[in-house]
Amino acid sequence: MARRLLSIGGSGFVSGTLARHAVAAGWDVTIVSRGQRSLPAGVTALQADRKDLAAFATAISDCDDFDLVVDCIGYDPQDAVQDIEQFRHRTKRFVFVSTDFVFDPAHRKFPQSEESDHYLADSYGGKKRQCEQIFLDSDCGTMEWTVVRPCHIYGPGSLLGCLPTHGRDRDLIDRMRKEEPLKLVGGGHFLQQPILAGDLADLMLSLADCEDAAGRIFQAAGPDIVESKAFYEIIADLLGVGLQVEEIPVGEYLRDHPASAPFLCHRIYDLSRLGAVGATVPATPLVRGLASHVESILNKA
Repeated sequence: MARRLLSIGGSGFVSGTLARHAVAAGWDVTIVSRGQRSLPAGVTALQADRKDLAAFATAISDCDDFDLVVDCIGYDPQDAVQDIEQFRHRTKRFVFVSTDFVFDPAHRKFPQSEESDHYLADSYGGKKRQCEQIFLDSDCGTMEWTVVRPCHIYGPGSLLGCLPTHGRDRDLIDRMRKEEPLKLVGGGHFLQQPILAGDLADLMLSLADCEDAAGRIFQAAGPDIVESKAFYEIIADLLGVGLQVEEIPVGEYLRDHPASAPFLCHRIYDLSRLGAVGATVPATPLVRGLASHVESILNKA
């Protein structure tokens, strides 16, 4: 009998990739979404807005228990509370998708471990950290939870770009083909470890079988540590064009865009803890992953 996965969210970039990989791997996949966008083939769709707590509870009430539940869209602390209330006795393993933006960029270490004395208290990363803390502090019944913190996620289904001012830039390929200078903060010299969405999906599915991952938080990043500028250099090589860069001073940009601070730091991680618990460690080389990403965009043009 196929194992059962419930994905909270299924029409987005990460959630859709998870659903497609799970179906391909033989999982019986159910998705809860608002039903506003098309869903991957082969899934069972449940329609509910998670912010409508009663409607969400009703939508899943007739479902059998699940082997794995993944919350791909949780952001507010109330979302984590809802996850625990609804699934604490309905799944063996629960995975919450957090972010590597939980860390205070002024106090990062290199590499940054899963633990820190310095987390953000507000903004996107701060809210994700509040969700993590709810899992850490709550009685989760028989549900074993795991949190993953992805670095920059790329791959088919998303726009290209990893750094202001060209993060997920709809026009990036056109700009690069015209050899327009890309305005990169700090010249694109910040280190990071982009993770292919498909690798993240496979990692999350593998956690269903990792007993030692229960109650733990893991960094989720790709195998290659590169300067952000190198991310764009790879794309330029794939397009057969030269890369032109116009450097924006970091201090100048942060003065006008203080919320961008989590992007403007080195984001590098040791993934040994994932391997130690038997999880599928992300392994797709950045060059190969970006090739598939660029190809997917060109094929839609």
